[in-house]
Amino acid sequence: MTTLVFVHGTGVRQAAYEQTFRIVEGFVTKQRPDITVVPCCWGGEFGSKLNAKGVSIPPYDATLALDQGEEEDQTIILWQQLYRNPLYELGLLSLQPRTGGDSNPFGEQPGDQLNYRLLDLIPSGELQEKLESAGIAEGFDQARRHVTSSTVYQDVLNQVSDSDSDCYDTIARAIIAQAMFDCQHHNHDFIFPNPELRDQLVELLSNALGKEEDLGLGDWIQKPLSLLAGPATAWVRNKRGAITEANTPTPGDILLYQSRGQQIRNFIQKTIEDAEPPVVILAHSLGGIACVDLLVTQPMAQVTLLITVGSQAPFLYEINALSSLEFGQPLPDFFPEWLNIYDLRDFLSYIGANLFPNKVQDVLVDSKQPFPQAHSAYWTNPATWKAIIPRLP
Repeated sequence: MTTLVFVHGTGVRQAAYEQTFRIVEGFVTKQRPDITVVPCCWGGEFGSKLNAKGVSIPPYDATLALDQGEEEDQTIILWQQLYRNPLYELGLLSLQPRTGGDSNPFGEQPGDQLNYRLLDLIPSGELQEKLESAGIAEGFDQARRHVTSSTVYQDVLNQVSDSDSDCYDTIARAIIAQAMFDCQHHNHDFIFPNPELRDQLVELLSNALGKEEDLGLGDWIQKPLSLLAGPATAWVRNKRGAITEANTPTPGDILLYQSRGQQIRNFIQKTIEDAEPPVVILAHSLGGIACVDLLVTQPMAQVTLLITVGSQAPFLYEINALSSLEFGQPLPDFFPEWLNIYDLRDFLSYIGANLFPNKVQDVLVDSKQPFPQAHSAYWTNPATWKAIIPRLP
């Protein structure tokens, strides 16, 4: 009678494992009642945990005095959005109800004057010096063109009035953010300027455009930013310990395995040795890495088939980070057949046939789930079992 040993991946603990195990066991025994499915839950005993109850986590009241005022918090949140989308603030401003420009439709509008000053601006003096210090001087013109050619910029210009001050800083922030965005896109090693230099750039550019006074963030943007932060930000800070503890298993297991993975492999080996042969190993994610490492270093004749699902083992081998096998070395002759199931929507799944010809069979399935849900969607996907069941001895 064949035994199927089910090895879980990173971040899984007993309760979650039992739920998945029931799904796996149900699919297997329904189609192959002669097969015994055996659990191999290493996470509870050998997975990562906060061994000292989280004493390494800074308490909220000692965390660099983060709560220094509402406007500072909102500035941080605003730049978080601008780093992702430099036109974010301009887009919000374009949606605000405003009085518009000069009442004479044939006269020059205030927005036209602002646009002329921006297009004619040649950075010099302190502004040029700060642009160079921030590493974005060469990208300034391109960023200005990108912003001024956008629809939201034109919408804002059409609504500018003589008494309007909100748009100066907004446009300046958009251009500075766009310059940094472009630099990062072209050079992944680009280091963002510190907030003081960044804000000085915005102020200098805004003044060059004609801003007469520093009003800070406009009232119109306070509400959108408060919706992004609000009580949730304070809750996250206050609950940092609980959040860290809850999220430690997933990255923690990976780090723990890379440094002290032998105890996990020993546990898997003991489970296999106690199982009735022949044995098939079904391993998910990090569990697949551990099983590959085990089978490379330890001949186990009773294992006739290794099935990895959503595995990073091929990737680690290619970047020479697989602990058991240096890149360029072949799998040993005693390594069992290897079926590797992956999903293009699962960005943590990789293929192995190109690295190990005639050793690995890759099978593509489609869960039709987005990432990261796709990484755990294999077990309820009929295509997964259509690939697995016929291969079971």
